[in-house]
Amino acid sequence: MKLKNYILVCILLTVNFTVFAQYGKQKKADTLFNKFSFVKASEVYKELIENNYNADYATRRLADCYAYLRDPKNAVKYYKKAVEQENVPIEYYYNYAQALRGVEDYKESREWVRRFKDSGGVIPTNKFSKDGDFISSIFSAKQQYFLSKVDFNSEFSDFGAYEKDNKVYFTSSRDEGVSIKRLYGWNEQPFLDVYVFDKTVKEANGEEDVTFKDKIKGDVNSIYHDGPLVITNDGKTMYFSRNNFNNNVEGKDGKGITNLKIYKATFADSTWIDVEELPFNSDDFSTGHPALNSDGNKLYFASDRPEGFGGSDIYYVDINADGSFGEPQNLGDVVNTKGNEVFPNLNNEESLFFSSDGHLGLGLLDVFGSIKDADGNIVDVINLGVPINSSKDDFSFFMKEDGLTGYFASNRAGGVGDDDVYAFNRVPLLNVEGVVSDVINNKPIPNAIITLYDGDDKQIAYMETDENGYYEINIDRDSDYKIVGSQKKYHDDSKVFTSKNIETSVTTITADLVLSPVEDVVTLADLGIIYFDFDKHNIRPDAALELDKIVKLMNEDYPGMVIRIESHTDSRGTLTYNDKLSIDRANSTYEYLISQGVDPARITAHEGFGERRLTNGCDGSVNCEENKHQLNRRTEFIIIQMQ
Repeated sequence: MKLKNYILVCILLTVNFTVFAQYGKQKKADTLFNKFSFVKASEVYKELIENNYNADYATRRLADCYAYLRDPKNAVKYYKKAVEQENVPIEYYYNYAQALRGVEDYKESREWVRRFKDSGGVIPTNKFSKDGDFISSIFSAKQQYFLSKVDFNSEFSDFGAYEKDNKVYFTSSRDEGVSIKRLYGWNEQPFLDVYVFDKTVKEANGEEDVTFKDKIKGDVNSIYHDGPLVITNDGKTMYFSRNNFNNNVEGKDGKGITNLKIYKATFADSTWIDVEELPFNSDDFSTGHPALNSDGNKLYFASDRPEGFGGSDIYYVDINADGSFGEPQNLGDVVNTKGNEVFPNLNNEESLFFSSDGHLGLGLLDVFGSIKDADGNIVDVINLGVPINSSKDDFSFFMKEDGLTGYFASNRAGGVGDDDVYAFNRVPLLNVEGVVSDVINNKPIPNAIITLYDGDDKQIAYMETDENGYYEINIDRDSDYKIVGSQKKYHDDSKVFTSKNIETSVTTITADLVLSPVEDVVTLADLGIIYFDFDKHNIRPDAALELDKIVKLMNEDYPGMVIRIESHTDSRGTLTYNDKLSIDRANSTYEYLISQGVDPARITAHEGFGERRLTNGCDGSVNCEENKHQLNRRTEFIIIQMQ
């Protein structure tokens, strides 16, 4: 018994570890997806599908990955599987239709657009979906970003918020507290400076305003425009934008314009010193808005140098091991247009974000994200949609390492001043999922009815489990729920759960349900069949093992269980002989259970049905192998009562 318990514990631990590992994979895949790392995300979603863990959800996400990667052939393959799922969100009808357009299957595409409309869907009509791009609908289907105002905006221009080591750096034209203000002639605001504050200290002290006292310490700020900036991983080097001004000398181009340049500064003794100009700057054009990749060996920037595609383009330059720089490289025409591309920024998954007025957008400058293929080549860009973008300028997008939070700036209506910083929070969709299984044999129960209720006991969803007993339902966050599983041959099971106070990164709540059989239930699958040798009715050793399991179930686990015994034969022999043989088998089974301590009153009948209930076509009209006949020489157990 100790050995059996030990083995059972080991099995349970292995199962739990496996489930936990798969949950971790899904969380990893969702995190990569949220960071626009669609190639890596697709690989993990494939693993989840192969392991049959939350496969419906992973299939939909995998289809989305291929859509973002501009791979309509594979997108069609997985969207086709997605739209066959029970209770699939209807936007996947439209996504499938758009992917079908990508493979020029216009007839089928129109059919799925019709289904989308018939299901209550509304075709997106926003400006950036008019180009017919089959991926645009994904971003316009549901709001993913939620905005909040920060408390460090001013009546002037504030933008370029960047967070590192719990410190927030940003660029602002406020110059409050200074008796003599120098004004920028373009907009009659003070020149831009770089500010920084420690979030923890600020919150602990209850501070709200950021003043001239919070200007970054050292030599970064000058009498002209300074910022935005980026800092290396080790925190020792800063790259920042500044007007062409260094060592108290202002530089101008042939038209008398002072352009932007990128400088670097070194952190020493709690201050930024040793400001140096980078070698690829020029007096004749602007170079600014620096950003670093995660390894710190590539510096991205915006520049209107003459070899570009239009106004201002995004470039990068290699940073060599000795600190020297390579030659600037234009990112190409997938990113750059005849318009202006500015404010590049990369997250820790190497996904590039930038603002542009040249790509199709909602307003003036819009924020876009880039899509890379497996080789790291940028193959497409995506408009982030509302509410990140508006009819005004939206720019300086920064995503934190979690892929869910960050900052951007906008001059949209409703702000405090000119340009304002907004914080964003990306909230992934949340599902409740689970498997409905039989309490006796742990087998999944297909076609079980799942009913979801809200905290007020109002029904909000109704569906059936699939062939694997699995269900999945989209739910809201910050809500209470009750889920009920039912099937006419079982007693109901229910669970109460909540989506309140869970991490934003969590996308799935698991609620498995276990149903107990009631009268006239189906034959037990694993424990409910024993087999006999040809023309024999004695209990074989393998059958005795199965019968011992039933004894344990009835005497230890379910003392209220009542069963019925039904025995059968194969088709060989006469009908009369087989009737008698099946009765003998029923009697042998009955006597074995009684001999092991089962109360006879808990076995309502032990009957033989001869060859009348064959499990296959081996009725004597065709030749069958012995293993086929064996399946018919059996005894089955029917649960009559569990209570």
